[in-house]
Amino acid sequence: MKKKAIYPGTFDPVTLGHLDVIERGMKLFDEVIVGVTTNPNKKTLFTIDERIGLIKKSLGKKKGVKVKAFDSLLVDFAKKEKCKVIMKGLRELSDFTREFQHAIVNRKLRPEMETIMIMTNPKYFYVNSSIVKEVAGLKGPVEKFVPKHVEKALKEKLKKKKQINQR
Repeated sequence: MKKKAIYPGTFDPVTLGHLDVIERGMKLFDEVIVGVTTNPNKKTLFTIDERIGLIKKSLGKKKGVKVKAFDSLLVDFAKKEKCKVIMKGLRELSDFTREFQHAIVNRKLRPEMETIMIMTNPKYFYVNSSIVKEVAGLKGPVEKFVPKHVEKALKEKLKKKKQINQR
């Protein structure tokens, strides 16, 4: 039986930190499913299809990784994918508190679920999608935080959003 893990998130946009966690997860599991979802507490810049496209382009033709959308409880998505492991990346202490709570709730909902935490590479511990969008929105450089194609997509999306807001 294949060892599988789901790496869930909104990935709005995918960052080099996310990609680092995916790469490291691919060394631990036969298959990593990047589960792209919506979060009612977050207003996304990119549509779910755009986010999936950006992730797929970032990953290229890597074997052992799939990118899928879901709009259900994570444990229900994991059950559908026949997966019992959730993989999460940790940047700093506040991530641990939130992710620990999620892990406990997921285990209460589906007792056979396990959550593993992967500590981020120290060079990405301060990177998150919100900061990337903020820096890009203020015309700051983001090439150290995201792949080139994501940087380009961010600039285009923010330019369109600005044009719409000026109408």
